[in-house]
Amino acid sequence: MTMSIDKLPFMAPQGVNTMHADSYSSDVHPGGGPLGVDPIVNSRRGAKLPGGQCATLTFDSGGRLVALCAAISGFRIYLMEPRTLNLLALMKLPVRPSTWAALIARDKSKIMEDSSGAYFYLDHEDRVVMADSDQVVRRIAHGQDSDGDWEFYDDGAWDLSAHVPHDCVSPTNPWPDGECDPITAVMPDYDGLIWWVTRHGRVGTLDTTTGRVQLTGLDHEEIQNGFSVAANGVFVVSDHAMYRFAADGDGAPVVGWRESYDRGSSRKVGTINQGSGTTPTLLGDAYVTITDNADERINLLVYRREQAFEGDRLVCRVPLFRAGHSVTDNSMIGIDRSIVIENNAGYTHSRGEHDWANAGGGIARIDIRHDESGCDTIWESGERSTSVVPKLSLANGLAYFYTFDPQPGGENAWYFTALDFVTGRTVFKILTGAGLEFDNNWAPITLAPDGTAYVGTSVGIVAIRDGH
Repeated sequence: MTMSIDKLPFMAPQGVNTMHADSYSSDVHPGGGPLGVDPIVNSRRGAKLPGGQCATLTFDSGGRLVALCAAISGFRIYLMEPRTLNLLALMKLPVRPSTWAALIARDKSKIMEDSSGAYFYLDHEDRVVMADSDQVVRRIAHGQDSDGDWEFYDDGAWDLSAHVPHDCVSPTNPWPDGECDPITAVMPDYDGLIWWVTRHGRVGTLDTTTGRVQLTGLDHEEIQNGFSVAANGVFVVSDHAMYRFAADGDGAPVVGWRESYDRGSSRKVGTINQGSGTTPTLLGDAYVTITDNADERINLLVYRREQAFEGDRLVCRVPLFRAGHSVTDNSMIGIDRSIVIENNAGYTHSRGEHDWANAGGGIARIDIRHDESGCDTIWESGERSTSVVPKLSLANGLAYFYTFDPQPGGENAWYFTALDFVTGRTVFKILTGAGLEFDNNWAPITLAPDGTAYVGTSVGIVAIRDGH
């Protein structure tokens, strides 16, 4: 296997900088991962209150974990020691409007279906760059104080509330009548502009040098996923279409091309809106892939991503999994001409799932033909990975998933599972724990530079490594 990704000069290296491993959202890590040899499993609750899930993990240049974790009281950024998961520092972030809405309505799904703020990136100076729930893009650094204790501190902030509607639920505004449009994700481009997208379809840029903000809007379209950046564009998927954007000479976002897809007749169980559940994944310098939301069976879609192109931009449309049970709400693994994707059908969230017999089921690898005449299914696995963002180790050829098996007592046993990328064969399964606390609840797998694997769970984080 080979990997071709342009290094973004304003981000930390591949594998340590975002939820999806790089700006291509390839979910490919250049280093190794566990081989299943005398495994050691360590876990940590993400917060003292229930709901302390660590959803996004990155690593600073010293190998320390920089994690975004959720609690009932709001998001926090944690700095943790590798492997031991000892807490070194934390920073509390403003409470999201969806949390207040959930408390007022007594409906946890309002939190579970809100992806705003979950996507951040670690920049080339080990700083977290994210948008908080007050519509402020923040650059957060960490270091040691005069006593040697670690701390987080703001190293830049840009308030976008004048550009993005923010009449949101809060204790003093329980029934707002205006628009609340949270910022979902941020990412830099190759010129240093910070791109951002919102739930209600706004796409914008921020020049941190001048503070200038520019934006455009997608009428009546939602964005609930992250986006991807390459030298030849910024790639965004809405609940209606796949887009390529670029900045014009003034840094304003401009649509290069738009490809609509089959969004189906309704939202399915296992998704958070009626549209593609995938962050766009870029392959090499030629392709971008997403799924649609077609009824019965979703389709893997592969597009040529260059701007100037004659003919059909769609390379292939491949039906996935089985009829009536086919959903994906996660980015896929993408490398060379190969795509690995899991089935999330039937899964809601850790605190709302009641039909485990119908949750998940199936992993597949699809390859793009060299002559671009279509795509072929290479293998399928029956492993049940309900909601994890999977990862591939380039060093050992293993694709990692987080799977479950129901137990006679009613609880689920959760496993860190490795599949052979070439054959799809299950190589090993490592038990991490049983019950609600070990459900990953849509959090990703992340591979550390030292080969340790981390999985966010509904109340914290699990570390898995080989014993020798």
